[in-house]
Amino acid sequence: MAPPREEPTRWLALAAYLRSIPSTLPEKPLALLVISAHWERPVPTILIADRPGLLFDYYGFPPETYRLTYPAPGAPELGHRVKVLLTGAGIDCDADEKRDYDHGIFVPLKVAFPEADIPILQLSLVAGLDPARHIAIGRALAPLRDENVAIIGSGLSFHNLSALSDPAASAPSEAFDDWLTETLCTGPVSAREDQLAQWDAAPFARICHPREEHLLPLMVAAGAAAGDAGRHVFSGKIWGKAVSAYQFG
Repeated sequence: MAPPREEPTRWLALAAYLRSIPSTLPEKPLALLVISAHWERPVPTILIADRPGLLFDYYGFPPETYRLTYPAPGAPELGHRVKVLLTGAGIDCDADEKRDYDHGIFVPLKVAFPEADIPILQLSLVAGLDPARHIAIGRALAPLRDENVAIIGSGLSFHNLSALSDPAASAPSEAFDDWLTETLCTGPVSAREDQLAQWDAAPFARICHPREEHLLPLMVAAGAAAGDAGRHVFSGKIWGKAVSAYQFG
């Protein structure tokens, strides 16, 4: 991906939110399980390398963005636990020992957890991008929440790069954001999974997500949330488009 024209202050509010995440957790996590929008495999795949490097899977950014470091260790032992949970739920999975952390991992986590001292297990999306399938994956991983593993969906609630600089997409982004917030935070939890599985019927859904890979990490997190209502922990605008973050538990 290449960036639209940048402004230095554009990301300040989002960066402040990311820095606040550790203070919202009951204790320091033993590990982070992160689902990134930037890795898709035929089945859910676990990155089990001991010391992943960084995959600079973007182009056209300033030179310093290709010199970033984030030496967080991998979490292969957690990978085995995730495999047990997924297979126990009837979900086939795979493992990868060679891939590096993509920018959906190291960019937000470098801000949120700058010490890079918490082991990270990256989990892929599943090709085909079926929302119900990703919700089911999250549901299988729910026991990790009681084992002090933070489950993080790394995506973006608005992701249409061609519309970022288009003012006509601002109102649609707000309508979709309102729907997402109501579904996750104020609507009945019992209906949440069905509504998320049919997300593309939401107002202006395909304007906000022509392709849904940036929304599906949220589906995994929501599946893992079980009966917990969501909390709307960040609301802001990027290029005039509404973006939000949510937390469960």
